[in-house]
Amino acid sequence: MTAKVNEQAHKKMAEQASRSEIDLYQVVRIVGSYVRHHQVAADQLAALIIEVHRALAGLGRAPPVQQRSQPAVPIRRSVQQDHVVCLECGFRAQTLRRHLGLRHGLDVAAYRARWKLSPDHPLTAPAYSERRSTMAKQLGLGRRPVPVVAEPPPSPAPRRRRSRRPTES
Repeated sequence: MTAKVNEQAHKKMAEQASRSEIDLYQVVRIVGSYVRHHQVAADQLAALIIEVHRALAGLGRAPPVQQRSQPAVPIRRSVQQDHVVCLECGFRAQTLRRHLGLRHGLDVAAYRARWKLSPDHPLTAPAYSERRSTMAKQLGLGRRPVPVVAEPPPSPAPRRRRSRRPTES
């Protein structure tokens, strides 16, 4: 069975090789090296050969142009007072920074570039930002420390001297 699959794979590659001039010896060397260092089941060998051949055939060609995907919600509706919506998947949250990194592998700059958003496009809900700002102001954060005027220490009260003579009582 494996021989039959290998024959089919070889025929496919031979057809493509005539069109794209792929060096089959190079395919054999790459697959052989991979098989020496990794365990590959017999039924997966044909798929590996085809994949390596496709990869070599695709070298030097421009990657396929990706169509611009549609956002999950219109950009104008992505920012609400109490939440923001991820344009990738429609997830609603108070802040999207962590979601973008964990779920989509994007940082803020890449997300804004992908959707052509302005650099000041909010990724935090306005109400949440306002609550955090109010709390920080109440705690006194963001203000310059008030210089403390050091008062001179109070002069010590004069000590009463003890007399050397015992007092008679």
